[in-house]
Amino acid sequence: MTRKVLLAPSLLSADLLHVSRSIESLGDQYDWLHVDVMDGRFVPNITFGPAFVAALRKGYPGAFLDVHLMVEEPSGILDAFLDAGPDILTVHVEVEHHVHRTLGRIRERGVKAGISLNPGTSEELLRPLLPFIDHILVMSVNPGFGGQSFIEPVLEKTRQLCRWRTAGNHSWLIAMDGGLGLENAGRIARAGCDVLVMGSAIFGALDPAERVQEIKRRVKEAMTGA
Repeated sequence: MTRKVLLAPSLLSADLLHVSRSIESLGDQYDWLHVDVMDGRFVPNITFGPAFVAALRKGYPGAFLDVHLMVEEPSGILDAFLDAGPDILTVHVEVEHHVHRTLGRIRERGVKAGISLNPGTSEELLRPLLPFIDHILVMSVNPGFGGQSFIEPVLEKTRQLCRWRTAGNHSWLIAMDGGLGLENAGRIARAGCDVLVMGSAIFGALDPAERVQEIKRRVKEAMTGA
């Protein structure tokens, strides 16, 4: 059976004056909605807060909300985001000193716990955490802004994570975010990614729903060897 690959449009690249219009331009083609939360400290940008996530949950109750905290001290704002209603809440391994406690707190609230790592961070830091997570987000650009170029060597991280997943009989998903588009979506999926996060590659298209369909076609061709 061909492994299912999900698409998660990143709202960082949506029309911020008309976010709902951007979401509706996707039709029913997307799988998840990805929300990048930035604090201006861990990354050089400031974006969304828990009120935005809560508004998404209210406006799109059936959507699967994938919230990525790119912040210096996630434990201090964790409950505010958990109250907002995400399906997955992801923190960075580089900044959380008590990451087991944070991941446990997320799961206690019935939310899937994710861990993320930057391009310059070794996947070895994740090994002690593998039994405590539901989701790994591999950054393929240095986070902070959309529209950056894909950093090719990160694909080896994905392959290593796949080996660990098989060896440990784990069920967590592997996602990738940064510089993904039509030209590389297929080979990224073949390298083991289950979730492809894309912003400008989708919302920058004249017809985002059609673009998502085309990306899915290319992924399917790559996965089936067509």
